[in-house]
Amino acid sequence: MKALKHLNKYFYKYRLRFISGIVIVVLSNLFSVLPAPIVRRAVDAVVEKTQEYMQYKHTPAEGAFLHNFTQLMLWYVGLIVLVALLRGAFLYLQRQILIGMSRYIEFDLKNELYEHYQRLPLEFYRKHNTGDLMARISEDVSQVRMYLGPALMYGLNLISLFLIIIPFMFSVNTKLTFYVLLPLPLLSISIYFVNSMIHKRSTEIQKGLSSLSTFVQEAFSGIRVIKSFGREKDSAERLAVESNNYRTKSLRLVKVDSFFFPLILLLTGLSTILIIFIGGNEVIKGEITYGVIAEFIMYINMLTWPFASLGWITSLVQRAAVSQTRINEFLRTGTSITSEDNISANIKGGVTFKHVSFSYPDSGIKALKDISFHVEAGEALAILGTTGSGKSSVANMISRLYDPLHGDVLIDNLNIKKYNIESIRSQIGYVPQDVFLFSDSIKNNIAFGTDQMDEGRIIQAAKDADLYDNICSFPQGFDTVLGERGITLSGGQKQRLTIARAIVKNPKILILDDSLSAVDTHTENTILNNLRGIMKGKTTFIITHRVSSAKLAEKIIVLKDGQIVQAGNHDTLLEEEGLYRKMYQKQMDESE
Repeated sequence: MKALKHLNKYFYKYRLRFISGIVIVVLSNLFSVLPAPIVRRAVDAVVEKTQEYMQYKHTPAEGAFLHNFTQLMLWYVGLIVLVALLRGAFLYLQRQILIGMSRYIEFDLKNELYEHYQRLPLEFYRKHNTGDLMARISEDVSQVRMYLGPALMYGLNLISLFLIIIPFMFSVNTKLTFYVLLPLPLLSISIYFVNSMIHKRSTEIQKGLSSLSTFVQEAFSGIRVIKSFGREKDSAERLAVESNNYRTKSLRLVKVDSFFFPLILLLTGLSTILIIFIGGNEVIKGEITYGVIAEFIMYINMLTWPFASLGWITSLVQRAAVSQTRINEFLRTGTSITSEDNISANIKGGVTFKHVSFSYPDSGIKALKDISFHVEAGEALAILGTTGSGKSSVANMISRLYDPLHGDVLIDNLNIKKYNIESIRSQIGYVPQDVFLFSDSIKNNIAFGTDQMDEGRIIQAAKDADLYDNICSFPQGFDTVLGERGITLSGGQKQRLTIARAIVKNPKILILDDSLSAVDTHTENTILNNLRGIMKGKTTFIITHRVSSAKLAEKIIVLKDGQIVQAGNHDTLLEEEGLYRKMYQKQMDESE
């Protein structure tokens, strides 16, 4: 239950609903108990009146006696019906209030977890699979809701009913009450031992579900690769293995759950036998009436379902505890990407790297080694290098997706850590190497980074990215809805759309991370010519392995194994013997 303490703040938030729910549960159970003493009096009245009837049988007063007896029975029946109707009304209210509260908390918990996901750094997402993230925000939260709703409602119902019935039973007959409660210690011991088994197997189930979700998510995301290599059968077989593993773990938990109900029926049946046997002897001795036995049997029947549901409630609570533990694991995961002074300012765009070194936390790969350079506001810097040279890591530092292990990154001569993160990122236009588009219209994808949708700016951005004619050729134009991850577009079209998305916000800093790798030479030249005008007044970082793209920049640095091996402009670097000239000559030979 320690893990579930995280939910206490939500109980406090919805305390009025929670308290009113408890009150209504108590009233509902009070009205469910009241028929038992009414039935006792009715049974005793029947026995008494039956004996009296022999005195009035075949006499003139027989009719009046039967009339009075019928009136008395109708009074008891009417009273029981009225109590039942009141109990039904309170049962309806208790479900509306307590189950409704669980839905509100489920909504809040999902939002809390999603907002926390958004704050976590990229290194977190490199360590965890998407399927696992989805399982925790969907399946795990649903398991917690079952604790907040049904388990809590039936648990309160059991406790309040027990606390109401026991005083009623003691007030009627102490001896019979003792025999009713006799099996309870055995029930408590059984719950103690079974609880640990449920918790352990629930943990295995949730892990198995995360593994299954991860596999299915990857299979759907990589369906092109699966079909291209003809591995549909192999994928289905692997899914069958994962599903069978989940099924086996679920069945192991079902075996434990199914143990409770027969045990409860056995114990309640034992209580019923004891009541009839001991109570019958007491009736013979004249210590109690027939109505007392009927009343106690009703009490036992009232307790049968709540106690029978105890195993189910226990299972729900244990599953919720496991799920909340998994949720808390992520909620406790902090982020090192925080603002020191929370400065929100309109930047000019000057960027300085001072002896920056960086290694990826999950892999330990050293991406940057003592990098230093300075770019004035409005200048363009090309970062050239082969795959794995550390080009994208520089972009990650500027966008503050990662922080350097050593050294400092300055914007306008102020450490980037002092700026408000949202403020600084809102002034950066980033075209990532790994293109990602949302399942939305082209218009909304282009305008994704802006607060207000300006049709003119969206159209101009599409033209600057040489995408406008392609969009116009679609039947629905800018309202064309893209498939998942932009699957309906070609690689070059997706890359150009991300360029349009970056430039539509008119950023102070523009980062083009190998953004022209998927376009042909003609399209590249068109985009480069358009970029000359777009780059004016913007600090631009052109991260590329193509010399043709690097020529746009006033300054060029060449990276190799995370270090700057050359720096200058296009002409000076061509004159030097070095990596830049080799790459230029090789690419010129390839183009010829």
